Amino acid sequence: MSKRTLKVGIIQQSNSSDIAENRRRIASEMRKLAAEGAELIVNRELHDSLYFCQTESTDLCDLAVNFPSEATEFYSSLAKELGVVVVTSLFERRAPGLYHNTAVVFERDGSVAGKYRKMHIPDDPAYYEKFYFTPGDIGFKPIDTSVGRLGVLVCWDQWYPEAARLMALSGAELLIYPTAIGWESSDTPEEQARQLEAWVTVQRGHAVANGLPVVTVNRVGLEPDPSGMTNGISFWGNSFVAGPQGEFLFRASDKEESAIIEIDMNRSENVRRWWPFLRDRRIDAYGDLTKRFID
Repeated sequence: MSKRTLKVGIIQQSNSSDIAENRRRIASEMRKLAAEGAELIVNRELHDSLYFCQTESTDLCDLAVNFPSEATEFYSSLAKELGVVVVTSLFERRAPGLYHNTAVVFERDGSVAGKYRKMHIPDDPAYYEKFYFTPGDIGFKPIDTSVGRLGVLVCWDQWYPEAARLMALSGAELLIYPTAIGWESSDTPEEQARQLEAWVTVQRGHAVANGLPVVTVNRVGLEPDPSGMTNGISFWGNSFVAGPQGEFLFRASDKEESAIIEIDMNRSENVRRWWPFLRDRRIDAYGDLTKRFID
């Protein structure tokens, strides 16, 4: 089988409250990655602003953008200018009072290849996403692009094997997770290490269980809690790319960095021949997975 490689660019950055400056910095990194040969560029979750979900405020809903809008036009124009496929993560205003955490994929000609609305919505201290986001209603459907069929999910989705599996069963060739996750300062170093490695491990498990590469892009830097109730979130970075056996192809630090990673897109075929997990699934015995709990 001939080798088919895909050059994936990832952008791990910090954020400020200045949306225009955030976009300028993203565009600068995208241009560098495209000049170095990136064919697909993946951004972090909610990359245009600070992670506003640390507090609950209706005023922050003003950050949401319409589809289409000047925000979508900005990334559409970049994709067309650079001739690359781009994965973005935007706060979608669908209707008054109805908002989603939405990943939009732009084709290399600037057209919208598809979108995914985050399905699993957390509600934890400093991650009050249920206040802002309505759970997605598109389902787990891969997005067809010129570089392959992309299984795009978002952050909290990465803890759920069901989401990765359904993307795989629908023909995804790559699992992609724009992410915003980090530590609250009161966690001990030991607990911080457990959280980070659990996050990495569960996603590598999705790669193994489905025989697919995984691309995860996180943000970095300390973002203060506007309410002062906590010491804010230190986003831990550690963006990574894993191959279809869970092997690391790349792992970032906790600092800002961008990189291009070459992925052998045909390797999944051989891995699935060696480890035919999809063949051996007992689909006749999994009905209880649709239940909340088995009493």
